[in-house]
Amino acid sequence: MGAKEGTILVTGGAGYIGSHVVRQLGEQGERVLVLDNLSTGHAQAVLHGQLVIGDVGDRALLRQLLGRHRIDTVMHFAANTVVPESVRDPLKYYGNNAANTHCLLEACQGAGVRHFVFSSTAAVYGGARQGIVDETTPVAPITPYGASKLMSEWMLRDLASASPLRHVTLRYFNVAGNDPLGRLGQDSPEATLLIKVACQAAAGKRPRVEIFGTDYPTEDGTCVRDYIHVEDLALAHIKALDYLRAGGESTTLNCGYGHGYSVRQVLDAVAAVSGKPLPTVERPRRPGDPSALVADAARIRRTLNWRPCHDDLHFIIRTALDWELRGWPAPPIPAQQSAMAARSH
Repeated sequence: MGAKEGTILVTGGAGYIGSHVVRQLGEQGERVLVLDNLSTGHAQAVLHGQLVIGDVGDRALLRQLLGRHRIDTVMHFAANTVVPESVRDPLKYYGNNAANTHCLLEACQGAGVRHFVFSSTAAVYGGARQGIVDETTPVAPITPYGASKLMSEWMLRDLASASPLRHVTLRYFNVAGNDPLGRLGQDSPEATLLIKVACQAAAGKRPRVEIFGTDYPTEDGTCVRDYIHVEDLALAHIKALDYLRAGGESTTLNCGYGHGYSVRQVLDAVAAVSGKPLPTVERPRRPGDPSALVADAARIRRTLNWRPCHDDLHFIIRTALDWELRGWPAPPIPAQQSAMAARSH
C-alpha cells in the first residue's frame, strides 16, 4: 500500500518504542523521516525511511527538515524516560522533554503541520489513589519525568486550541516486550523497567533483580503495574494516525490493557518462561513509585478501534527474553539513512 499523505517526521525514531512504530509505518508504505540524536537510540534500529542525526532542540535543523520535506504529521518520542534519574537530575528532564517539545511545536506551527501524535506517560497521574485511572483522573505527577511530560501535554493542547493542528496524546503504561520476529528490541543496558531488568538477569547479564518496596498496600506488598506489549502500543500510533487523517478531534488516551501484575507476579512469570529461578534482593521503596497504576483503556478502544493482539504476560516476557538471548540480527536490516550535522549552519 502506498503512502496516503505527506511524510511523517518521527522524533526519537531510533529508540525502543519509536523504532517499532517506524517499522510498522514502513510496512504500511508510509514515507518516514526519523530525527534522533542517538544518545540512547541506535541507527540499526531504523528499518525504514531516512535517518537524520540531530537534536529536537535545534531550531534551525527543525526548520530545515520541515521546510525541505512535505511533513504533515509528527510523531514525537524523543525524551528522557528514566524516572529515578529525573528525581536526581530534574533540569535534564525539563530541558530535554519540556523545553525541546516547545521548540518542536514552534517549528510545527511555523510549517503548518496538521497532525501530531505525542508519546506521553501514565506518570502524569502520579500516585492516583484508586489504582485504576481513566483520562478524567486528576493529573498530579510526583516526579520531574511525569511533570515534564504533562507540561508538554499542556503546550500541545493549547497550540491545538489556537491553530489548525490536531493531536492524539497517548499516555503509556508499562511498555515491555520486543518485535516477535527479533528484528528490533530494547537495547538499553542501564534500563530500570522491571521486565527488561528481569530478563537481563535471566539471561545472565545481571547478577540479581532488586525489588524496590515490599510494604505497599497491595496483595503481596509489591507495586502493581499494567504491562503493554510494544507491538500493541505501536499499533495504537498507527490507529491514531488513521483517526487524525479521518478528521478526528484532538484527544488524550490511555494505552494499557486494563489489568495489572505485581512485581512478584512478574518475576515468577519470568522464572517460569526462562525455566530457572531469579536471584532477588529486597530494597527500600524508590522515590516516585505509586503502589498501583492500571489503565482504564475503554476510551482508546472506542475512539481508535484499537484491538491489542498480545495481552499475555508470558508472551511479553518471551519476546523480551528472546531479545536478551539473541540481540541484534546480523547483519541488521539497513534503512535508507543520511547523517546530517546536529549543529546549525
